Amino acid sequence: MEYYAAFWNVENLFDVSNSPRRSDKLKRVLKNELSGWTEAILEKKLDQLASIIKKMNTNLGPDLLGVCEVENVYVLELLADKISQAGRSYKIAHDDSKDNRGIDVAFIYDSNKLTAHEIFSHYIQKRTATRDLFQVNFKTNSGKFLVAIGNHWPARLGGQYESEPYRMMAGETLAYFHERIRQIYGKDVAVLAMGDFNDEPFNRSLTEYARAEQTRTKVTRAHSAKFLNLMWPLMGEGLGSYFGQNDPKMLDQILVSKGLLTGNSGLKVVDNSVEVIRFKEMIKKGTYPVPLRFGRGRKMNKKGFSDHYPVAVVIKE
Repeated sequence: MEYYAAFWNVENLFDVSNSPRRSDKLKRVLKNELSGWTEAILEKKLDQLASIIKKMNTNLGPDLLGVCEVENVYVLELLADKISQAGRSYKIAHDDSKDNRGIDVAFIYDSNKLTAHEIFSHYIQKRTATRDLFQVNFKTNSGKFLVAIGNHWPARLGGQYESEPYRMMAGETLAYFHERIRQIYGKDVAVLAMGDFNDEPFNRSLTEYARAEQTRTKVTRAHSAKFLNLMWPLMGEGLGSYFGQNDPKMLDQILVSKGLLTGNSGLKVVDNSVEVIRFKEMIKKGTYPVPLRFGRGRKMNKKGFSDHYPVAVVIKE
């Protein structure tokens, strides 16, 4: 059995501008930011995202999809319905975070292949609210155990280095819970950490604080909790999941635990299966392969998708 796991920052997947599902506090924060975000526009945004998600995994769609920048369970349900196809029974794992702009991390998963039986939201200590680390403990039909942790670390607003300590906090939080998970479920537990880290694999928040290594043996031989960052080889090919000033940046990453590398967990990452998903319709025309974003307001492009590319990996049982 194989499991296709992907993650996508879907770029501001908000509920409609006048949504009764939005709190008064969030209305004050967003103000006029969602002006013109109508039912028709939301429908178009969902159609665009779904057209890509359904093409993943050679048109079978993902077995597990992590997403970030989603406002609430309502838009997640709409997206899950859009990507539904024969043989799939998608369900949602979601928790409302205290993020200032109300955007969350969540998972959509095929309940024919996976069961979500425990959900945790891990708070990141920060002066202003940010997205939690979102952990879901899944079981396969044969009883194999997979811990998935969705990440959307603090942005680089105000400057990369000025904001870096916040991502270091997030990295330290991820490393702490990785160690706790090992203490509870054993050193060979399968842990899959995916998300938009807003830093690259070589930044300190990943290497020193999240303890995400470039070399497989540093993970498999370690006595403490470490991840292998699967994105290093793709960076060597000049790929990125996001572009800043036409420069590719690998902000979206997949990290795997020792148990997923050795297969001692009963699950194992398929070698060389990690990818940055870039279907031709997602790429902006021009010199640089920049993601074609959907955007909002005057910068809206109804033929666009997101300002990030998805990333994916295959796990076998």
